[in-house]
Amino acid sequence: MSYKLLALDMDGTLLSSNKTVLPRTSAVLEELASKGTPLAYCTGRNRLELLDWPSTLPFIRYGVLASGAIVHDFGTDETLGVRSLDAEVLVRAMQIANAEEHMTHVMAIRESVVRPADIVRMERFGMGVYQGMFERICTLEEDLPAWVRANPGQVVKLNFYHVAPDARDRTRERLAKAGLPLTLANAEKTSVECSALGVSKAQGLAELADALGIGLDQVVAIGDSDNDAQALAAVGMPVAMGNASPAIKDMAKLVVADNDHDGIAEAVEQLF
Repeated sequence: MSYKLLALDMDGTLLSSNKTVLPRTSAVLEELASKGTPLAYCTGRNRLELLDWPSTLPFIRYGVLASGAIVHDFGTDETLGVRSLDAEVLVRAMQIANAEEHMTHVMAIRESVVRPADIVRMERFGMGVYQGMFERICTLEEDLPAWVRANPGQVVKLNFYHVAPDARDRTRERLAKAGLPLTLANAEKTSVECSALGVSKAQGLAELADALGIGLDQVVAIGDSDNDAQALAAVGMPVAMGNASPAIKDMAKLVVADNDHDGIAEAVEQLF
């Protein structure tokens, strides 16, 4: 099989544990792009959370962002698709999440919004490595439900960060039982992501592949966690990082080194 698109999860995959791209990985990806293979981020991050990367990795042209809710072409700065959430569904989800101590992250098309009291204690929610970025990019709002209602059609994802995995699991169970039209996925160590029903990295990747005239069987996708599962299941070549969860490794056709040891470079050298 000749593969024609490489889709890369970011955290735990493209980025090392200290949130950098390893030099060898960067060089291998740049060489691949120079030979004409398009590269895409396939990430839970939105555009604000990518501010540090397009200039560092200009050869990655496309983005399946916000876990599939946004598909973007960085080359033309054109958004190819957006799937947002209903405001009242968002407010109800936030009410349900209040049963556990947590931090709410409202991810909009052009903004990331959090409460002021939460951003200073992100370490408590297992998100300390992101605190500097959040302090740079986030809009601070005390009343998140009011902000959501005042910005209809703008929110593409909710992230709930918890103090422990079991608290996250309880929130996810409550959200599922409520029957809200949401797609739920675990991410990081203690967070649950809420996207519009039907939204996933697989759906976003399918939209991008269609725009490029590429079949999903011609796509290589690399990931490490639960929110990568649907994308990996949809493509011709699913690849798991060495640090991936057991479930992700089980569904992969290839398992490579972890994100601190150039697993992506290994995959590219084997498959392209």
